[in-house]
Amino acid sequence: MTDQLDNHSDNQPDERPAASGASKLMSMREAVARFVPDGASLAMSCALEPLIPFAAGHEIIRQGRRDLTLIGPISDILFDQLIGAGCVAHIMAAWAGNVSEGLGHNYRRAAEQGQPRSIAITDYSNYSIAVALQAAALGVPYIPIRSLLGSDIARDNPGMRPSPSPLDGAPTLLVSAVQPDVAILHVQRADALGRAHAWGGLGICEEAALAAKGVIYVAEEIVAPEVILSDPNRVLAPGFKTLAVVHEPGGAHPSPVQGYYNRDHAAFAEYHKATRTAEGFAEWLRAWVLDLPDRAAYLAKLGSDRWQALAPKEQRFAAPVDYGY
Repeated sequence: MTDQLDNHSDNQPDERPAASGASKLMSMREAVARFVPDGASLAMSCALEPLIPFAAGHEIIRQGRRDLTLIGPISDILFDQLIGAGCVAHIMAAWAGNVSEGLGHNYRRAAEQGQPRSIAITDYSNYSIAVALQAAALGVPYIPIRSLLGSDIARDNPGMRPSPSPLDGAPTLLVSAVQPDVAILHVQRADALGRAHAWGGLGICEEAALAAKGVIYVAEEIVAPEVILSDPNRVLAPGFKTLAVVHEPGGAHPSPVQGYYNRDHAAFAEYHKATRTAEGFAEWLRAWVLDLPDRAAYLAKLGSDRWQALAPKEQRFAAPVDYGY
């Protein structure tokens, strides 16, 4: 599987992370233009149902990116949207669809009918894609596991190989490392220097951030470095891996961001109904992505009443910790 990702070596982001003391703040438009080229491999939707970077995905669609490889666990409808927009050549994931409504219509049309284009599909479980990213984060070629032995996933995935353990001869499955070109992660807060905090259900965000060659953070809030440094255990990855920090409040809607807004269940149902046909998806895409210049326009279209209805109903603060010595 590393061979698949190595094919992108000539199409890497054209900029490396800025010096650690320089600001990495930029607009979503600039971050995608600089760091998400055609043919890139992207880890997205890594927290499973929360913290899905929809605003980043929509900007990728607006900029007409092509031949992307999408890497993730349960992707929900962001992968479906990118597939329907013709951006995707390859899916490496545990599941792609619409979690609360069932299947993803665009994913199914692409897989079964090659519309709007054929896609390659490499199946993983949630656990094995986490292990594949963890291997890349550790800089090792594979990690042995005992999950999936005898399954169709292990049989059909070229990045997995059965092998007896050298210690006791017991059967294991070697899961090859997967290193994304870029991990795009939505977080609650970040500083301008490229360090981010996330909390709640994180899924495999940390594994993706450490595995990827570079990270784009999309943050609800930009805070002073002192805020981030006050709780170092919550930092996802070292700041030197960060390519860009984008301030994009509401950028994960309709997925939830714990402490900021709840899941917009109706949006997933509306999307499912609207995208049953390719024509319906084209109308949805025009209305919610292509005709809108940015996330602020998206939220304005959503309407303040609907947006405010998603606000948390109560606050539940974690107890403070003492890092003194």
